[in-house]
Amino acid sequence: MRAAFRGARRVLSEGVGRETVRERLDRLVADAPAAYDLDGWTDLYGNDDGIIGELERRTAGALGTEAAAFFPTGTMAQQVALRCWAGRTGNATVAGHPLSHMEVHERDAWAVVSGLRMVHPTSAPRPPTAAEIYDLPEPFGALALELPLRDAGFVLPAWDELTATVEAARDREAVVHFDGARLWECGPHFGRALPEIAALADSVYVSYYKSLGGISGAALAGTEEFIEEARAWRHRYGGQLFQQWPAALAALAGLDRELPRLPEYVAHAKAVARALDEGLAEAGVPWFRVHPGVPHTHQFQVWLPYPPELLNEAVVRQAEETGTALFGNWYEPGPAGPPGVALTEIMVGASALAWTDDAIRSAAGEFVEFVDFVNGLRRVG
Repeated sequence: MRAAFRGARRVLSEGVGRETVRERLDRLVADAPAAYDLDGWTDLYGNDDGIIGELERRTAGALGTEAAAFFPTGTMAQQVALRCWAGRTGNATVAGHPLSHMEVHERDAWAVVSGLRMVHPTSAPRPPTAAEIYDLPEPFGALALELPLRDAGFVLPAWDELTATVEAARDREAVVHFDGARLWECGPHFGRALPEIAALADSVYVSYYKSLGGISGAALAGTEEFIEEARAWRHRYGGQLFQQWPAALAALAGLDRELPRLPEYVAHAKAVARALDEGLAEAGVPWFRVHPGVPHTHQFQVWLPYPPELLNEAVVRQAEETGTALFGNWYEPGPAGPPGVALTEIMVGASALAWTDDAIRSAAGEFVEFVDFVNGLRRVG
């Protein structure tokens, strides 16, 4: 699939790696002079007076927090945050969602590595409500909210719902941690700036490669006191790497280039979702779903009633034969959806801005033709 995407002239959804190592290095070199003083020294174990310190200060400034600490992975950042809160609250129970990244994509690190216990206020495919927080039958030390909740469709609560849920956790004498890997693009939905959103939580995790186009890396943000403790645990968890300047440099470039454009991507995602819905309907697909119908961020899901391997073959054929890559990888939804269907995630970025509604509808109809063709070949075979 990567080779097919690389040869495509038009790509709607970003996220599929299309660059060689050389191309990624060339892009970093091109972005570097505007992102950081290249006459400065490389970092040594994340020293504060170098590029890592600059990234941490820039991140704290963007989120409106007192401090931030760079982490090599979000999984580590979240374990450190919740481990710190368990020690401070004296309660190792975390209220979280069963579809959260921590539950689905981190191999139970919160339990196996950090000795935490998870309880679920709800299993509905949406963030928990204030009433569900109040109704939890046992005490918990921290509430972890993933914003947006990716596996439910990158969904967000309304602002009033979010503030009520946070207030409910406070009333339950719990702290609030935001799993905000994609928090960067939540402002348009809430109608609030990032500092006002982050101020609701006691700690916030953000990613540098999800939405910002970085190489890797994450940050944990909060008060000076909390981040000082987090730095100690970062070292204990193996996150005090000798040098991380390439990831930091790419993250600084992403803060400069991508962060200001995210509202534009979010706005265009609504038009993309509508055009895909219209195109698939016009093509006569027996059942499909664009979810949410009006995306909350610049990412959303598309569901179709075919095996993922069939859809992936259609993706490759469309890209190779027409130069158009409409979708990325399709996969089974697992516990989040019914059997017999596949879903893909759409991420609207710079490459999607040139796509008109007509072009999207036409490409959607063309994709369905490739699906029918591949399906016919399989039946004959």
